[in-house]
Formats: sequence, C-alpha cells, structure tokens
Amino acid sequence: MRINKFIAESGIASRRAADKLIEEKKVKINGKVCDLGDEVKVGVDLVSVAGQTINVVKTYEYFIMNKPKGYICTAKDDKGRKTVLDLMPPTSKRVFPVGRLDYDTEGLLILTNDGELTFKLTHPKNEIPKTYLVKTEKPVSYDDLNKLRSGVYIDGVKTKKCNIHLIETNKTGSKLHITITEGRNRQIRKMFESVGNNVDFLKRIKIGDLALTGLNRGEVRKLRPEEINYLINL
Repeated sequence: MRINKFIAESGIASRRAADKLIEEKKVKINGKVCDLGDEVKVGVDLVSVAGQTINVVKTYEYFIMNKPKGYICTAKDDKGRKTVLDLMPPTSKRVFPVGRLDYDTEGLLILTNDGELTFKLTHPKNEIPKTYLVKTEKPVSYDDLNKLRSGVYIDGVKTKKCNIHLIETNKTGSKLHITITEGRNRQIRKMFESVGNNVDFLKRIKIGDLALTGLNRGEVRKLRPEEINYLINL
C-alpha cells in the first residue's frame, strides 16, 4: 500500500495532507524518513507520523455536520480559533473533515476516518457536484449569470461550467443555487468577485444528492447506512 494511502487509512489525515506530511519529513517507515510514493507492507512495516506510531483503521465512522460560521475545517489552529472538531461528540473516534468550508461559510460537511472516501470526494478528477445557497451583495444580471455558467477566470485559470438557478432577485441582491464540480480555494466568492459582485452569505446544501436536512447550525449526526453507500458509490 502506498504510504499516503496508508496514512489516510489510519485516520490521521487525507491523502493530500499525508503528502504534505511526507514532504515535511515527518513520516518514517521502520525508523527511516520516507519519500512520496514509498510502499508499506501492512502488518509488517512500522509507520510513524511526527513520532507517533499509526495503524490502518479497521472500522470507520461517518458524520454529517451543519457547520456554522466562525469555525475552521482543521484538527487544530495555531491562532486558537474554534475548529469543527470542537463540535464533535466526545464518544466519536478521531475523524477529519472531508474538504473544507471557509471560516465564513456554513453548511454541509462530512467528517470521517475513511481515507478512501475522503480522496474520492475531494479529488478534482472525480468532479463530485456540490451545491450552495448564495446571497449576493448586489443584484446579479442575466449577462453575469451566463458568464458564471460558462466559466470565469479566477487566479488566472478558467472555472469549469456550472449550474446556476436564480431563486429571486431584487434591488438589495440575489439569491441563487449554484452547483460546481471543483473545489478551488474560495471559488464561489472569487467567481462572483470576477463579475463585480460580493457574496454576503454562502452555505453548502448538497453533495451530490445528499442534502443537508434536519440539522440546526452546529449539530452533527452519524450518516445512515444508505447515505454512506450513496457517497461510496458516487
């Protein structure tokens, strides 16, 4: 098994975060600092991360959270800010967030120790659709909607085509549903900035067809078996 997959399967971090740990020389196999792409013999090799021995998790936990604003999607923060793990029940195993929602963004967040599912839901090649409720500072014109649907340039790279449904608009702004298949940093906010508008409110409401329902802000529950199967088979 590749070392980044082994780390992900241990519940320590996602594959991407595992690669970063390896690049920072924090990962050892049998006491030797490893490189990206190294292989691990499960049950034979001894793997440690920052001095802590790790093993592949044999049972997984899956949670859905209605993330509130004011929380960050990391295990800990060097600035002392609250993290989404502060909202997890104390009886849960160590899990990590699947992807990220910005500090000022709320809504549907999956947390798990299943590294393979995390990789599947976050890797750009899989183009998993994610739907957001957006409220803008100013009304959005039809010309701007067409630009956004077709793709706009942010940070020098054009966004992929997306689906946008205009719910309502008035002189104080617009309310929309937007579905994207990318996960670039602050993507939706930057998309609207590219057409001269700002996002006042942003909430993720769906991943694929898995919708955020029945949870108040800050609440979390275990995913039901059918929901887990749905995400695995997306």
